[in-house]
Amino acid sequence: MKRVINFMGIRHAAFALTVLLTLASLASLAVKGLNFGLDFTGGTLIELGYEQPAQLDKVRSQMAQAGYPDAIVQSFGASTDVLLRLQGDDPELGNQVAAALRQVSAETPFTLKRVEFVGPQVGEELRDQGGLGMLLALAGVLVYVAFRFQWKFGFGAIVSLVHDVIVTLGVFSFFQIPFDLTVLAAVLAIIGYSLNDTIVVFDRIRENFRLLRKTELIENINISTTQTLLRTMATSVSTLLAVGALLLFGGESLWGFALALFIGVGVGTYSSVYIAAILLIWLKLTREDLIPPVVEDEVDELP
Repeated sequence: MKRVINFMGIRHAAFALTVLLTLASLASLAVKGLNFGLDFTGGTLIELGYEQPAQLDKVRSQMAQAGYPDAIVQSFGASTDVLLRLQGDDPELGNQVAAALRQVSAETPFTLKRVEFVGPQVGEELRDQGGLGMLLALAGVLVYVAFRFQWKFGFGAIVSLVHDVIVTLGVFSFFQIPFDLTVLAAVLAIIGYSLNDTIVVFDRIRENFRLLRKTELIENINISTTQTLLRTMATSVSTLLAVGALLLFGGESLWGFALALFIGVGVGTYSSVYIAAILLIWLKLTREDLIPPVVEDEVDELP
């Protein structure tokens, strides 16, 4: 057998790091909260049509000069279309923004194509439905893993997933990064990705319980994690490279989505080993836990 890495040898230090990250994230969420974007808080959407392909960095600079430094500037459809997102519900806001932009950018003509207002009630409904969707996803994971493996596996998986979500949200809260629907979609994707890594490790642990009958649980986890390490690293690194490309070149509209995925993939890889597996040790998983109970048929006594 090839060399086995003693992953569980640092499980106490890993647990301390887990507690520190989780408490820091919860504290930030409690004190600062999330910086909800216009999708949740409501605001005004303004679509501009330029005669030439628009340079988003230049438009952002012009918006700042016009007195709207907090405006979100995104490409919309064609390269000549720009979507502006601003706080406020003034019906004249679109005309005011267009007039201010024409004063600072007379050399780049554009037309005001549409102005729409997203009310806070719609944003609140989206926030509530998104949170409900996240809870249902976690509940579905718990039920699936509990039936697919055993309840101790299910508990370990759900705790690691909750940790991944809390840490990701904590980073967005601490740095007050706008939290919109694309970020919420990334958080839901993190749940699926992290679960996939955890299932691979769990499946190997269960298989090794049958193959390595005299092996203790901690050694089994070390062997199983070592055996799946190359697969985990290949998957994580390739995913991080793709998400990193989105982070660098995807533009502002995808930046929050890519950042949430980048954090979630990294944290999810860590939690698959140092949270889900550690909980199996604490719950004292045994080989007998994986053996289904034998149901004996009742036999009527002979007269």
